[in-house]
Amino acid sequence: MNMSRAALAVSLVAGAATLLPVPASAQVLDSLRQRQRSQTQPQEQQQPQQQQQQRGNARIGDLSREESAVILPLYQAVQASDWPTASGALAAAQAGARTPAARYLVGQLLLQIGRGTNNQQQQSQAVDAMLASGGAPAEAVPILLTTQADFAIRANNFAAAEAPLTRILEANPNDVDRILQLAEIKNRLNKAEEANTLYQRALQLSSTNGGTAPEALYRRLLGAAYQARSPQAGELARNLVRAYPNPANWHDALVIYAELGNANSALKLDTYRLMRAAGAMTAERDFVDYGEAANEAHAYGEVKAVLEEGLRRNLITTNAAYARERIGVVNGRIAGDRESLAGERTAAMRGSDATAPLRLADAYFGYGDYAPAAELYRAALQKGGDANLLNIRLGAALALAGNRAEAETAFRAVTGPRAELAQLWLLWLSSRR
Repeated sequence: MNMSRAALAVSLVAGAATLLPVPASAQVLDSLRQRQRSQTQPQEQQQPQQQQQQRGNARIGDLSREESAVILPLYQAVQASDWPTASGALAAAQAGARTPAARYLVGQLLLQIGRGTNNQQQQSQAVDAMLASGGAPAEAVPILLTTQADFAIRANNFAAAEAPLTRILEANPNDVDRILQLAEIKNRLNKAEEANTLYQRALQLSSTNGGTAPEALYRRLLGAAYQARSPQAGELARNLVRAYPNPANWHDALVIYAELGNANSALKLDTYRLMRAAGAMTAERDFVDYGEAANEAHAYGEVKAVLEEGLRRNLITTNAAYARERIGVVNGRIAGDRESLAGERTAAMRGSDATAPLRLADAYFGYGDYAPAAELYRAALQKGGDANLLNIRLGAALALAGNRAEAETAFRAVTGPRAELAQLWLLWLSSRR
């Protein structure tokens, strides 16, 4: 089983940029002009006008006369959409903006220039400047941070996106979308442990009050657990197929289970039997490996059925010649094998060795004769065979025969490396209620 077939990653969440509007009312322009005129007015006339400006727009009211003088040409050019003139006036306005309010206003004007000229780099610089100005109103900060992160992500500058997203989450710690976005950023920055902590947090929040987390989140967590060879992978696989029991998820959960368990031929056979029951065989390797595992168990009917299905569905292509050759070989064995089963079954039931009933049970299972297969698996159990192997196969035979209650009992008796697989069988049974 090849993990490369399991696409277990969530796409980077990149929210659309929300750009702040530049104050476009005549009031701002009038305030700038009034401040220019006030330089020539007596002090007693200036005070009422300044108070009126502060009531109308506190940020403009905070500007000094010198700041007003250097910002007014920039503002007039922006209002007229005269971008060359605005660009020429920008440096003087930036140099003359001393207070937080002035720096914030210049940043807004730079943003408008960037938007007017479709210059994203300039827009990004403007947002950075507004945040750094110290004059951003509290209600504007979340929008600015979101926009700053968005520009950084667009530029693939994930290090620059980390800080604003972290600040956004500090203010809104239960925002699942932002948690996922920051987790993906941490992943890009090779901070896997921090990313996984955030994914777990998002999963917990999404599952609160009976909710269901996004499918992509379950898959992302399972992929991370697989890469880390974490013991949590089994639980995450069950959570994935419990919440989203589609063929792709069944396939990936079972592939990861087998690979993490270093499955031998016998365990692969048990795993592929569930994969086939769940309708989750989707790759050429599934059919080829399943056929080989069934062949080693002398389940010739199963070899034939599995390989013929893969050919019929055009999923066996590269190994088509091999598959046809193998089918030809087992076809030559099947007739004699089936004829001998009844006699061998009688002898196996009478004997004291568990090996014979196990082999015959696998053969019956392969032909789809689940009732006699179950009887022989039970006999092998009574004769001291491997209880975990036999209970998983007994449960599978009973489940496929429609004997749900006894199948569940068999699966619940499984311990050791097959216990996770038994839990997955139980989940598959529960999905068929």
